[in-house]
Formats: sequence, structure tokens, C-alpha cells
Amino acid sequence: MNLPNKLTMLRIILIPFFIVVLLTNCAGEYSKWIAIGIFIVASLTDLFDGKIARKYNLVTNFGKFMDPLADKMLVNSALICLTSMGLLPAWMVIVIVARDFVVSGFRLVAAEQGKVIAANYWGKFKTASQMVMICLVIANIDHPVMRIVTEVFKWIVVALTIISMVVYIAQNINVMKEPE
Repeated sequence: MNLPNKLTMLRIILIPFFIVVLLTNCAGEYSKWIAIGIFIVASLTDLFDGKIARKYNLVTNFGKFMDPLADKMLVNSALICLTSMGLLPAWMVIVIVARDFVVSGFRLVAAEQGKVIAANYWGKFKTASQMVMICLVIANIDHPVMRIVTEVFKWIVVALTIISMVVYIAQNINVMKEPE
């Protein structure tokens, strides 16, 4: 297993630790900061695995499949936890998860046709904004400016989620057409 794939696997391995620290308050007042730290480390593996894979020509089918899955597992786990903690409205999580199902469905259909659909920039912006928003929501800093910044990021995430899905469908609608 090459380094990018190991980083992807590390991201998946960090998810349960992140969830436990976030939901159990096992480190008292430091729990949310430790959870943010774990989440940031896991998020950075997403940045580095792709850069390393492309730079050193280490792109694999495993990586093409597992990298986006690991991202979804990390982000969706965090979103579900934040909803259960009352920090994020359920409807926002439903919009984000529904988009992930739609995109995954397109990827599965494309894979059956022997095509790989790469992430586009809108999807990358969406993922980055989700990761920032998750950190802001977990931090839950009780300051008027930070409450506004956090709320703005929630709406940015929803907007980018919808925009990225529309762009993704428009760019890849051909995979849904029946072969002639």
C-alpha cells in the first residue's frame, strides 16, 4: 500500500477517535479542542494524499474509490454528531448527505461503464468549506462575531453543496444515458 492510500486509511481510522472525543466529553473542557485537532489532522490527510498521489504518479483504483468515501465518512460522521448535539440543523445535514448519495450514484453508474468521474473544483470548495464549518461549529465560540461567521459558513456550505451537485450532474449527465 502506497503512502497516499495509507493517508486515506489513516483518515478512516481517525473517525472513531474523533467521534468518541466529541460525543463523550472524555477530556472535559478540552474535548472539543481535541476533537477539532483530530478532525483537522484527518482533513489534512485528504489534502496530502491527493497531492502526493498526483505528484509521484501513485494514483490507484483503491485511492480513486476510497479517498472520496473516506471524505464522506469523515464529514458525514461529524455532521451527524453535530446534529445530535443540537449544534447543526438536521435539514442541513440531509441536504449534504442527499448530495453525497446523488454524486455516489453517478460515480457508480460511471464505474459500470468503465469511466471514473473526478471531483471538480466546486466539489473541492464544498469539501473545504464543510471542514472549516465543522471546526467552527465544534468550537462553538460564544462571541457575536464568531456566531455570525459560523452561521455564514453554514449557509455557504449549503449553497456550495447544491451548486456542486448541479454542476456535477450537468457535467456528467451523459453517464445516465442508455447506450445506443
